[in-house]
Amino acid sequence: MKFLVLGAGQMGYAVVYDLIRSPNIDKVFLADNNPQQIKLVTDQLVDDRIVPCQLDVTNFEDVVQLMSGSDVAISCVTYIHNFELAKAALEAGTNFCDLGGNNDIVRKELLLDEFAKERGISIIPDCGLAPGLTSILTAAATEGMEEIYEIRIRDGGLPVEPQPPLNYSLVFSVEGLINEYIEEAIVIQDGKLIQVPSLTNLEEIEFPAPFGVLEAFTTSGGVSTLPATYAGRVQHLDSKTIRYPGHCAILRAMALLGLMGSEPVKVDSTNVSPRKLFATLLEQKLPRNEPDVVLLRITVSGIKNKQPIEVIWEGIDYMDQAAGLTAMMRMTAFPASIIAQMIARGDIKEKGALVQEKCIPTKIFLAEIASRGIRLSMLEREPVA
Repeated sequence: MKFLVLGAGQMGYAVVYDLIRSPNIDKVFLADNNPQQIKLVTDQLVDDRIVPCQLDVTNFEDVVQLMSGSDVAISCVTYIHNFELAKAALEAGTNFCDLGGNNDIVRKELLLDEFAKERGISIIPDCGLAPGLTSILTAAATEGMEEIYEIRIRDGGLPVEPQPPLNYSLVFSVEGLINEYIEEAIVIQDGKLIQVPSLTNLEEIEFPAPFGVLEAFTTSGGVSTLPATYAGRVQHLDSKTIRYPGHCAILRAMALLGLMGSEPVKVDSTNVSPRKLFATLLEQKLPRNEPDVVLLRITVSGIKNKQPIEVIWEGIDYMDQAAGLTAMMRMTAFPASIIAQMIARGDIKEKGALVQEKCIPTKIFLAEIASRGIRLSMLEREPVA
């Protein structure tokens, strides 16, 4: 099996790290426009199967040529490139998956369904943490239910040792982070699809020590295709991001001041994009590569075997310091690597542009996740009044 990993940043590193641990993989082509970034990865992950390739992902013909030599291409670059990369995969006849990050881009990718079927390939966007892992766990929780009442998804990446005032470290793309905070979220309330503003609907959520009481609030993108998948079947579905207390209020104030807006603002004689300035400052000021933790809880209630039931998935995953993998890298990149390998092995047989909650065999996926030391627990119980 041969794989192409697009992007040699943190997530690309983690995908390559996972791929080369499989003895069944022959080659991993690692492509990036920055040869120094590629060298950082190859120097740390010394393996003859890693083939460095300098590539500009905006050069369509070069991307098609490189994709054509692989069974599956995995995009770990900024989400804005994913639609063009999916089209390149069609041209190359190569299976494709990505980490998602933007609902509009994902919708465009899913429009390629008929073309992908004609080409006999699978295109699966949103293969990271949320959406991705959380979507698959939701599918596992709802399996066998005759009726579904509520789906509540809560997840977040946090520094183990928070530093005020934001109590947050940069654990993935800053552009993806800002999108979560400014785009409207799609939810289901009272059985109806609606849009709600991000940075709203604040609630408390508690995890075992040392975390205690944290906060969770609405952000965009976490559910992706789940509302469409469960429309007409569920009364309530939402997704919220977990942070240390006080984070939401600070970010909401910044958003209200316009610091996340894309429209240029004239400062003296210069036009400045507030969002670009904000993103630059976040990258400069927020801690990076600090020991982190990913917290996850999915609660689904409904009827199974004619009895009321509540299914709760919970996970707490820490940074693997020996391997140099943050918890966010593990929980985002490992699902993408697993899904890509499942495509290549034929575990995922369906062709077309697919949504993960419908096409991924949950038992195989969960066994693969567990084999990587990611501990997820599932509890079934009678609903608590």
